[in-house]
Amino acid sequence: MTTLIELRDAVKSYGPQMLLDGANLTLTDEYKVGFIGRNGAGKSTLCKVFLGEEPLDSGEISFHPTLRLGYLHQHDPFEPDETVIAFLMRDSGQPDWKCGEVAGQFELKNEKLIGPIRQLSGGWQTRVKLAALLLHDPNLLVLDEPTNFLDLRTQILLEHFLKDLPLACLIVSHDRSFLKKTCDHTLEISRGELTMFAGDIEKFLINKEERRVHDERYNAAVIAKRRQLQTFIDKNRAGANTASQARNKAKQLARLQTVEIEAAEATVAIRPPVVEPRKGSVLRTSDLKIGYGKNVVAEQINLDLEYGERIAVVGDNGQGKTTFLRTIVNSLPALGGHVKWGYGVKMGTYAQHVYTSLPKDQKVLEYLQGCALPETTNQSILEAAGSFLFRNDHLKKPISVLSGGERARLCLCGLMLGDYTVLVLDEPGNHLDVETVEALAEALRSYQGTIVFTSHDRHFMERVATTVVEVRDSRVVNYSGSYEHYLYRVTREVEDGLRETAAASPRKEERVEAAAKPAGKERKDRRKELKSIERRIQKLDDRKREINELFVTTTNTREAQKLHEELSTVTAELNELESQWLEMQDE
Repeated sequence: MTTLIELRDAVKSYGPQMLLDGANLTLTDEYKVGFIGRNGAGKSTLCKVFLGEEPLDSGEISFHPTLRLGYLHQHDPFEPDETVIAFLMRDSGQPDWKCGEVAGQFELKNEKLIGPIRQLSGGWQTRVKLAALLLHDPNLLVLDEPTNFLDLRTQILLEHFLKDLPLACLIVSHDRSFLKKTCDHTLEISRGELTMFAGDIEKFLINKEERRVHDERYNAAVIAKRRQLQTFIDKNRAGANTASQARNKAKQLARLQTVEIEAAEATVAIRPPVVEPRKGSVLRTSDLKIGYGKNVVAEQINLDLEYGERIAVVGDNGQGKTTFLRTIVNSLPALGGHVKWGYGVKMGTYAQHVYTSLPKDQKVLEYLQGCALPETTNQSILEAAGSFLFRNDHLKKPISVLSGGERARLCLCGLMLGDYTVLVLDEPGNHLDVETVEALAEALRSYQGTIVFTSHDRHFMERVATTVVEVRDSRVVNYSGSYEHYLYRVTREVEDGLRETAAASPRKEERVEAAAKPAGKERKDRRKELKSIERRIQKLDDRKREINELFVTTTNTREAQKLHEELSTVTAELNELESQWLEMQDE
């Protein structure tokens, strides 16, 4: 076992907040460590200390001479219009076949490998970053929220990859299910201290609660014993025959000490809107068609959902979950068919982009007062704010200075101050820490209204969902099984795909033999032709991106029609060129 990084008496603060207060830590080459803590506790700061981007205020940090640290950045390291294979080759300095081999582990193949990175979803871009990390041959991976914006299939793929990876890892995440499946140790940062536990996050949380309960019981027993001894001393210290016994009891009393129990950190206590439970149909769609302009995302959608259900909308990224949610709440017009909500429905919505579009000039309390019902007292608003950890000076903070997690909590608090009978929530757990996600799950489980929601957090989905609606292959259907059944099915599909990929991949000696073949004149000519096709593909990709950008901003129907027709032509030509490119690559 080799110690890769060691912290000794580390101190680090930001203004009045002490992030590290004499903290000690040892990271070895044997363990995969899940790193948890409240928002703002200092997780990302510690990662920056390891990278040399932030200095310690005092204390020591030492690195093993063989340490090769790979860090998954949250920002994008890509150049404009760069393809996946071009980025991997530029970033790693490795040949194309090696980059393609590693990229293939993350299903980055064919058009995804040769297409522009900027056109990939956030989840696929995360795959590209992970492939780039591996090409640098690290012996310690530091992953900061790797599951953000990853769909279920990609999360499971990443889990399998990390479990089989013979490298040490430090994984920062709020996703309990992901940490449980990938990490064998848990590291917590709290009040400036670092605590390492030999076990996964579930065992850590159970152990933490058991220790707290044990210490409370021990202290209660000590206090009871001290009272008993003090009573005996008071009665007997003046007696001639019992004074010596009283002195002995006094010595026992002096030795009895309670253990210090650290006060629990403030926790969110979410109270959902109080509504009367209803029966019957809450949402019906008939032959619904959804999409943008002439771009049909899904059609023939016929759903009949009941009041009181907690409906999880599931599916891979890019399949249309958000499009479906936007259509049913009428923020995006349907391309056909009908959406009908039940009588008297009051709808509250939370979208992924909401927390970034809050009125920045308002203060926290002003925003919540604007969200509350007219008859809500100021005391009730203050109590709701306090339950989301907005107290005292926090209420006077401008929204512009709030962190992403604080803004997400503020949006949810505003929703809870209403009397909505239906909540439509798009990724409500993003940017929330483990404790807040758990509190939100509890609140939604006790809510008497209807919930339609999406989430990439499996633990949250399993806790909340009672009904599953799947968006897949241009269809939106009421899934016949539970979320656990859906999770099992997707896991099997991913595992079957990984086995097929492993069986079909060529052996190393076969790749070396293929690479060693001489390149004659015909091969050179074909390479020139290949380069010409790549340049044409690049130009068409650029134009396709421009059209998509114009399509989003235009309000003129005739102009939108022209753009759509040009987009169809460009896409068809791109598909033909990419097919030619693949055939030539095979040759």
